Amino acid sequence: MTSEPLSLAHALASFDALWSPRIVTAVNDYDVRVAKVEGEHIWHVHDHTDEFFLVLEGELRIALREPAGERTVVLPRGSVFTVPRGTEHKPSAPAGASILLFEPTGTLTVGDHHDAVPSHVDATTGHALR
Repeated sequence: MTSEPLSLAHALASFDALWSPRIVTAVNDYDVRVAKVEGEHIWHVHDHTDEFFLVLEGELRIALREPAGERTVVLPRGSVFTVPRGTEHKPSAPAGASILLFEPTGTLTVGDHHDAVPSHVDATTGHALR
């Protein structure tokens, strides 16, 4: 982490990998991550933490499996949404998007329980920004 201001646009321009977040800073025991996304992620759940999403560019969709049934939230640029802990969800971005995530350090991108992980999804706790 750096003690200097960081441009999110510069951070996003520093990598091309999709569904492979980069850690831009930390706040207490939480990582602030940015990611480029396109297509579909996988159904997964985080048992012990909420997951915060901020859409920086594009549009993100998050399918949710809730007690009342399945629904999809649509997040245009500038929108935020928090997936509550224990909620099965699947992010997607048909036309591509850039997002910011806020979650506890060490949180796996594919959650605690998940579908099979395809090759286009990086099962990681985040990569250092270079």
